[in-house]
Amino acid sequence: MDAATASLRAATDGRATAASNPYDPAYDPLVSATPGQGRDYAPTYWIGTAGEPPADDGPIRHDIDVDVAIIGSGFTGLTTAIFLAQEYGIKATVLEANRSAWGCSVRNGGQAQCASGRLKRSQWIARYGMEAALGLHRECLDGMENFKALIKDIDCDPQPGGHLYVAHRARVMPILEKEARLLRDVFKYDARILNADTVRREWVGDEEACGAMHEPEGIGIHAGKLAFGYLKKARALGATVHPASPVQGWETRNGVHYLKTPGGTVRARAVGICTGGYTSNSLHPQLKNRLLPILSNSIVTRPLTAQEIEACGLRTHQVITDTRVLRHYYRLMPDNRLQIGSRSAITGNDAPQKQYEQRLIEDMWRKFPALRGVQIDYSWWGWVDVSHDMMPRIHQPDPKESVYYALGYGGNGVMYSAQAGRRLAQWIAGKGSELHLPIFTSKLPFPNVREMVVSEAFAPFRRFGQRFLYRWYAYNDERP
Repeated sequence: MDAATASLRAATDGRATAASNPYDPAYDPLVSATPGQGRDYAPTYWIGTAGEPPADDGPIRHDIDVDVAIIGSGFTGLTTAIFLAQEYGIKATVLEANRSAWGCSVRNGGQAQCASGRLKRSQWIARYGMEAALGLHRECLDGMENFKALIKDIDCDPQPGGHLYVAHRARVMPILEKEARLLRDVFKYDARILNADTVRREWVGDEEACGAMHEPEGIGIHAGKLAFGYLKKARALGATVHPASPVQGWETRNGVHYLKTPGGTVRARAVGICTGGYTSNSLHPQLKNRLLPILSNSIVTRPLTAQEIEACGLRTHQVITDTRVLRHYYRLMPDNRLQIGSRSAITGNDAPQKQYEQRLIEDMWRKFPALRGVQIDYSWWGWVDVSHDMMPRIHQPDPKESVYYALGYGGNGVMYSAQAGRRLAQWIAGKGSELHLPIFTSKLPFPNVREMVVSEAFAPFRRFGQRFLYRWYAYNDERP
């Protein structure tokens, strides 16, 4: 640790940088050039129950030279810093626009699943072929083991046991049965099919459940405690984390990246981008229109009584999702609250409207009628980074530039962000040639011809196209 870093640490040890601006409920990454500066956290259950945020290194206050700058201090940015230090002896400088772990990492559902994007294994085979699909499956299994090892010494309220994938309509069961056979026979992954009676008797009394597929891997975690644990671990390994330091300008000259922040310019030899659903189109040319940010809503009830838990048939704390395209994700929390989430508004301006919270509450009532009228203690929304082909990328988009990114998890980033951080560290350390799977060897794609409504040329109609798709998905999800 150099003298300047030691001095800054001495000034900030034991304290988190306080918010200098209020939470912005209408923030929209397709509208705003940056996600703000020094904004407070969204009022999520995770932030409300995680305790005081741990110490950070304060905002950037003068020009500095660093080996590696990481943009974004969420799960991916912090795990990248952890693995750079642990495996390669590189002490990263992490830049955060607002408060530490302010974005996706404290607004998700806390479900760590054995997945790296939105596609199923059968879709991997259709798109990439059998060899690559088997490799992607091994990558996810390795990612789960990496995640388990990483959180072993972090008190993040883990709820292990697997993932229950609930068929919300009877017509979905043959699809689940086919996928389960593929998982068992081809991927040697012990997925089990459960009929509706078994689901309700032994797992969950979801009134919509027509059966389910159970996967052996899946862990529920407390997202706020996990993010704060990553922050402590990264700083203990020598990384510095600087909130209230948005990148407001970026130039590259003679192989050095000049990242302009309000307090000074960070001159970096390599840059990792880990900004998730809060990625601005103006951050870097390699990212413009490569992601479609989508809003997701979550609510958390007051603690349920034993009678309410019994009435809802909540017999597991495992993570649960249903089979809608506009899926619901839910579980019984360690403190006996029910958390449930699903898709939300189209735009940031619309997100605060009560209709979206009410729609999710009514979805909860439909699944669990005994909870009609139960008090909602927490309600929030956040942006999800969805790539145009529904798969993430951990990649160096231009081999002539030392710029790397890990983005596009599509709502499955709680677990895979840790593995992505590990792979991004590998790229930054010059070991990217060892990575051969499609998510490592190709850029985040532009939309294909069928998706032109969200392409750069048709950017003004992007949200119109999303509204149309949501209506179609909702119609298709709810048909008998």
